[in-house]
Order: sequence, then structure tokens, then C-alpha cells
Amino acid sequence: MRRKIARVITGIIVLILGALIISFIFIQFKIHSEKNVSEDIEVKYLLILGAGLRGDEPSLSLWYRLNEGLEYLKQYPNTKVVVSGGLGPGEQYTEAEVMKQFLVDRGITEDRIIKEERATNTKENIQYTREILLQLEQQRNTVNSTFDIGTNPIQLMIITNDYHLYRSKKLAERFGFEAYGIPAKTPAVVAFKYFIREYFAVVKSFVFDR
Repeated sequence: MRRKIARVITGIIVLILGALIISFIFIQFKIHSEKNVSEDIEVKYLLILGAGLRGDEPSLSLWYRLNEGLEYLKQYPNTKVVVSGGLGPGEQYTEAEVMKQFLVDRGITEDRIIKEERATNTKENIQYTREILLQLEQQRNTVNSTFDIGTNPIQLMIITNDYHLYRSKKLAERFGFEAYGIPAKTPAVVAFKYFIREYFAVVKSFVFDR
């Protein structure tokens, strides 16, 4: 009887481990499939996601994101940009404020920059950006006062580090955007850790970020 129970328990453990391995491979494939795909199309709004600061300067991860955003904004001068990121632990400035200053210092006019300063995670980046852009679109569509992002999806180009792009685009689609993406480099010293950690973030997002 005990051997039978032990075999059943062993079988369950093997099934669980197998499912975890398969899900890990599948999700890593999805993550890596986005990291080298840069969707070079013109959209109305660009979203650059925050990624931590060093004092009043962007972290290296954020610097890579901002530089990709700068190139896109120079290529498409009619596109407006949302810089999204709130106040992190120990930070004196919001990520959005530092990101805005980075772009302004490099020639992007302030009237093209929209700050989103509340977000502390990826879901909030997308959620609060949606609220801002929905309000802007409603103001511009005063004839259609019932404008809704669900029936009139906004095209949104997202720039974030390559390991993070798959989850960011999926969240944007979940919030009703027509999402595109441009991957920025991930600092080599943390790339392996971030790609592994992203598996768990994707699973968590799939379950909880509704």
C-alpha cells in the first residue's frame, strides 16, 4: 500500500516537474522571439517604460531604453511619447521626470512628451498610460463622446529592454492597445538573471494582472 502511494506521489511530482519544464521552455521561446524583432512603423504614441535611476540619472537599462526612444522620435517627428515611471525606493525624482529631461536635453520638445508618474510596475505602466491616452483621445474626439479604446484601439509602440518586451506587449494588448515593440539592450552583467526571472514574472502576470 505504501509503495503504491509512493509511486502515485512520485508520478505526480514527475508530472508537475515536466509541466514546469515545458512551460519554462515555451515562455522562454516567446520571450526570446521578441528580443530581436524591432517593429519600425509610425504610430501616434510611443511608450518608454521606466527602469530605475542612479540619483538623478537613468540607470544603464533605462539609458538603453531612452536611446532607442530618442532614435524613434527623431525618425517620426509627429509621434508623441509617454515616459512612464513613478518614484522608486530612495529616489528623489520620478523616473518619468528624469526620462523627460533626458529627451529634452537631446532636442525633443516638451510638447511631445507626456509624463506618467504613478506607476511602480509594468502593469501600472500600461494601465495608467491607458488612462492618460484615453482621456486625450476623448478630448480630441469630442463629436464622439463615447470614444472607447476597446472599439477604437490606440496604436502604441513600446520600448523596453529585450527580456521585458514580450510581457509588456501582452499586457498592452490586454488593456486594449494595438501594441508594437522595439527592444533595447539589456546590460550584459544582468542579462542571464533577468531572462530567467522574467519567466516567473510572465507566469505571475498571466495569473494576476487582469
